[in-house]
Amino acid sequence: MSNEGVDEAGWDLEPGDESAPLVEAVGRLVKFCREAVGMRAGDFGDAMGYGEDMIRKIERGARIPRPEFLERADGLLNAGGHLKAFMEDMEKARYPKKVRELKQLEERAVELQLYSNHNLHGVLQTPEYARALLGTWRPKLSSDELDRAVAARLARQSIFEREPTPELSFVQEQVTLERPIGGRMVLREQLEHLLEVAQLPNVEFQVMPTAHADHPGTGGRIQVLKFGDGTGVGRTDDEFGGRPVSDPRQLRILELRYGIIRAQALTPRESLDFIERMLGEL
Repeated sequence: MSNEGVDEAGWDLEPGDESAPLVEAVGRLVKFCREAVGMRAGDFGDAMGYGEDMIRKIERGARIPRPEFLERADGLLNAGGHLKAFMEDMEKARYPKKVRELKQLEERAVELQLYSNHNLHGVLQTPEYARALLGTWRPKLSSDELDRAVAARLARQSIFEREPTPELSFVQEQVTLERPIGGRMVLREQLEHLLEVAQLPNVEFQVMPTAHADHPGTGGRIQVLKFGDGTGVGRTDDEFGGRPVSDPRQLRILELRYGIIRAQALTPRESLDFIERMLGEL
């Protein structure tokens, strides 16, 4: 049995995670199905390609089972689809709580305004770029933590597939397109991806040239999400303690800043030309 198999069984559950009751319930169901067919935990582990200790962790809810684990276990234990029914729930449970909450907000939003001054916004990142970027974090993420972080970031990109489609506005500082995160080829693929996203009918993508120094984005990122009922939520690095805000007066401050930033950035057409020139120089 390889160590790779053990690593692939699932993900550790974070302390205090609100998904814990569901993960524990799925673990009990795995145990019930295993015992119903008269199989010992060790034998089940051997059949699945994992150690008995890993099976015990899953059954007591200390580890989140991967969807493919549940799919295979469902057939092996004759569970009749009861284990497979939780595949999507366990896939979502793997994401950190903050990411799940952000994704839920983004799924509700009808309009998003996003300004980034240090890195490309998460929903714009390719898998390779996201992995390279998250790999720079310190303390360094473990292999399992890195996999989870990348998967969580990519899951948020489902916003581009929603119906009805939300209106998305991005303003990126020039440096975020120039920093060679992951190396030259990763950056090239990332810029090519940006060209595709920027041409979607519901996307406005703009570049803020470094030479445009006099704008209110120097304080950090700005995010404003608007919902169908007229409410919204926003966040910026240098105001309101960096916490999400929903008070209309606070949101107006963020929208004012974003509006000025957007007006001072390159137009969407100029921004596409800028990216194409960068690709020609790589």
